[in-house]
Amino acid sequence: MSPNSTHDLHDKRLADAWATLQAHADKGLPLDPDPSRLAFADPEFLLRRETRGLRMQMELMKPDLEMRAHGIENTIVVFGSARLRSQEEMSALIAQAESVDDQKLAARLRRLAHGSHFYEQARAFGKLVAHYSADKEPEDKLFVCTGGGPGIMQAANRGAYEAGGLSVGLSIALPMEEAANPYITPALSFKFHYFAIRKMHFMMRAKALVAFPGGFGTLDELFEVVTLVQTRKSQQVPIVLFGTEHWRRLIDLDLLVEEGMISPEDIDLFQYVDTPEEAWRAIERFYKL
Repeated sequence: MSPNSTHDLHDKRLADAWATLQAHADKGLPLDPDPSRLAFADPEFLLRRETRGLRMQMELMKPDLEMRAHGIENTIVVFGSARLRSQEEMSALIAQAESVDDQKLAARLRRLAHGSHFYEQARAFGKLVAHYSADKEPEDKLFVCTGGGPGIMQAANRGAYEAGGLSVGLSIALPMEEAANPYITPALSFKFHYFAIRKMHFMMRAKALVAFPGGFGTLDELFEVVTLVQTRKSQQVPIVLFGTEHWRRLIDLDLLVEEGMISPEDIDLFQYVDTPEEAWRAIERFYKL
């Protein structure tokens, strides 16, 4: 028996169940409830409230198995705004807004365009990570891991791709979310329904976090990591804030110390940088690479 036969969808043991699902999908037909359908091939059953735990377990397991198969054990997680595009893309978007006389959108895009340099810096950082790992043994390789979307996420994946490296994308299924960016290694482009499981995957292999300017999603992910490290639920990793002026204006950590909300040593969990090289050196120093 082939080692792969246990998950071969053409295996006779699975063929009937799979054929039913495939036929309905091909014809665009709904799957009506059917008590006689095999449980694992029954979407009506798998989407019940009572089977939520099973769905979460599968969402945890699927990316884990695939990353192991590709030797992804250590990642550098890059967070940042999906809205910060390259200068070329921003110019095109502004021109498009102006062509339909949407001045409100054009003004917002011009404000965003001031942050386009962060796109190129995230791209350069992705290249540094991939170049470092190119000649390393599998257990010493580091891989870029992002939220899979456009903007800063795309830039970091793009840099790794241009340097010939693998990179991971952990996308989230949202009504307004775009498709995963094209620079993620296809076999390592995952989509999640549950934010909690996605966050677990960010941290399971993370050896460092590099946070570029971003919105609520970036802040949520950043402080999730900080909280895990501060409370010793996760091992300490470098937490690098890219863009010193931006982050110091946004978060007044000194105020939190003055008010006794955090300990003075908690400030040392963060490092501020302004260039891709500084971000990489912060990781090198931490791990003595």
